[in-house]
Amino acid sequence: MKLDKEDEARLKKLGASSYIDLALMIPYSYEDLRLSTVLHVGVAQLIDATVSSVVRTPNSIKINLYAHNLSHTLEAVIFKPKPFMMRQFISGERYYMYGVINCSGGHCTMTQPRKVTTVGALTPKYKSVLRNDTMMRFMQKHLSYENLISEGLKDDVIEKILNVHFPKESAPYEHKMGFLKEYVDVFKYLELYNNMKLLAGKRRYFRCKHKLLSSYTEWQNSLPFDLTDEQLLVIEDIRQDFSKDVAAKRMIVGDVGSGKTMVILACVMMARPYKAVLMAPTTLLANQLYEEALKFLPQIKTALVTNKTSNIDLNKYDFIIGTHALLYRELPDISLVMIDEQHRFGTAQRNLLDKLVSDEKSRAHFLQFSATPIPRTQAMIQSAHIDVSLITKTPFKKDITTQVIGKNDFSDLLEHIKEEIKQKHQVLLVYPLVDESEAFNYQSINEARAYWESKFNNVYVTHGKDKEKEKVLFDFRDKGDILIATTVVEVGISLPCLSTVVIVGAERLGLSTLHQLRGRVSRTGLKGHCYLFTYQNQAQRLEQFCNTQSGFDIAELDLKFRKSGDLLKGINQSGSEFKWIDFSEDIEIVKEVKKDLNI
Repeated sequence: MKLDKEDEARLKKLGASSYIDLALMIPYSYEDLRLSTVLHVGVAQLIDATVSSVVRTPNSIKINLYAHNLSHTLEAVIFKPKPFMMRQFISGERYYMYGVINCSGGHCTMTQPRKVTTVGALTPKYKSVLRNDTMMRFMQKHLSYENLISEGLKDDVIEKILNVHFPKESAPYEHKMGFLKEYVDVFKYLELYNNMKLLAGKRRYFRCKHKLLSSYTEWQNSLPFDLTDEQLLVIEDIRQDFSKDVAAKRMIVGDVGSGKTMVILACVMMARPYKAVLMAPTTLLANQLYEEALKFLPQIKTALVTNKTSNIDLNKYDFIIGTHALLYRELPDISLVMIDEQHRFGTAQRNLLDKLVSDEKSRAHFLQFSATPIPRTQAMIQSAHIDVSLITKTPFKKDITTQVIGKNDFSDLLEHIKEEIKQKHQVLLVYPLVDESEAFNYQSINEARAYWESKFNNVYVTHGKDKEKEKVLFDFRDKGDILIATTVVEVGISLPCLSTVVIVGAERLGLSTLHQLRGRVSRTGLKGHCYLFTYQNQAQRLEQFCNTQSGFDIAELDLKFRKSGDLLKGINQSGSEFKWIDFSEDIEIVKEVKKDLNI
């Protein structure tokens, strides 16, 4: 944008950096200063009126008048008039007046009218740091067809946007109803176009250290089970990434238990003879992935690095799995970097690992994995910045019954828990808090544990602040009946005998968190049970959750209840907020923008 210093200052005040930013400063309403012969009740309009009488009191001015354009007598009332208003209206004079008219029993009143000197205009009203007249002049100066076409926008979008800011025949806006749908769709398109263009502009391409061209098919055929079609499609996407001169940058989002670990191991096979590193957010996850690698990649030399690992020579290993402790080790020449549960690391930590294994001329291939499903619409938007693959199905169908329960169901719940323990199955009880709080109706862990410990043997307790939580989880896995915990178990150790989860105060948690907790059970094909304990009489959100199994459908359901907000913040760090887009409904507009931006 070419601007003089004064306009630059105004643009900065408005928080805009492009013509699209300006175009998205949509008027909140319009002032119609054109004369109409139709009386619009409850709507501000212009009248051409002659004053017949004026009655002044200390607190009001009452003006009787005849509106020529409406062929109707009116009473105009100004409450709490300023001193200069007392002599504004003179009997026998003719004025243009603007205000809201209301009628009752044939008697019409215009409240708080103001005199108007310029008529015939349809004026947009802006909410901005600039005065409305200054804002209008600024828009007229900079929001032109030429400037908008320079942003790559289509003619039909430009035409509608210009009509929003500079309406001629009629405003694309209806009182009380807001903007017409075709214009709202244009705002959505423009908002997405702006965001995705910005993301695409931030994407940087680097030469890769090495193309990774080894085959994974022999390893795949040696597995004691078949990979799912979606797993194979994602592996193929990655194989194509690895075959290019450009370093891969891809995010793989998979539902709970969708088999992301096998995708990770396939990537290690494709990386041979070069080295790969995987960073996980907890020692538990790192340990779990290490065990899986030892089991399914016996031919690959694999190392585990945590805070407790001695200073081993990592050059001797082909696959290095670790926690953030990796950031403080001297790493060998790495050609593939993978981050598990990427959202649990800060951007700085993710970037640091990438830089540790890269040089000025080239980068390692970079893959991020997440078990928190995102709405498909969001995944499409995110693909402007980073390649995205989704794994929406699990290798085997989980048989989990989910139901909402309350106080009256407690005795039945108790019987169910006893029966599951008899069958050597394990039970997880998730409480909202560790300590008692007057702000919550529900018991905390410390209030509830005595009851469970008195009724059952082999009860284990842990929470986020417990320094021994990893040991507790391993001990519970091997010999426990009941685990009492907070949401610390949302992502973590695999518990193959876990058949039941009870979530206390379930209405307090987001649906994605509930889904993660439900995903802890039935990991090996057991019949699973998820109980959502609540004191609420009406729990529509929880009832809908009970009937929804896919994490991607859950993410979209979550949107409908809490609206989108800024879902992308924290993923692309763009900091932009969507005002018009509805992530649960606007996937077709996303597709259109992707096509127009060639993404």
